[in-house]
Amino acid sequence: MIKKTAGVATILISVLALTGCGASGAQAPTRNIKQVTDGVEAQSGSIYIRDVLLVTQPDGSATLVGTFINEEATSDALTGISVAGIKATLSAPSFDLVQNTPVIFSGDSANATGVVPGLTTAPGNRVDVVVTFAHAAPLTLSAMVRAKADYLAGVGATPAPTK
Repeated sequence: MIKKTAGVATILISVLALTGCGASGAQAPTRNIKQVTDGVEAQSGSIYIRDVLLVTQPDGSATLVGTFINEEATSDALTGISVAGIKATLSAPSFDLVQNTPVIFSGDSANATGVVPGLTTAPGNRVDVVVTFAHAAPLTLSAMVRAKADYLAGVGATPAPTK
């Protein structure tokens, strides 16, 4: 019985050590990953901003991609976005940020659009994106500019160029 218990204990200790579930704890490298996409993330009070990036378009503009979520019971509003000093053209003058009701720019679930006319930044570079709210503090993000290709080929109002 003692040999069987010791064997099971050895196996459990080995599994924990090999998977890193026991020794690494709260400082495990995988627990500290903050950004897993090209899009940047930020927070202003109870408003969470997820996966913000820009996709270049054939006409020289860029399309905004990102999600804004308010977790507070008190509503707020997204009142403006500018990119590299250029005011984004948004599909509404402001967007109500009601608790747990996301405002989504681009994609299958989009309920908002944002276009930055004349953004001359080449894909692969970062630009400052300033986001303003009715009540929450404004934020400045450093967002990636991506080409309209691969999984982003369908982003934007204009069709992707054919090769």
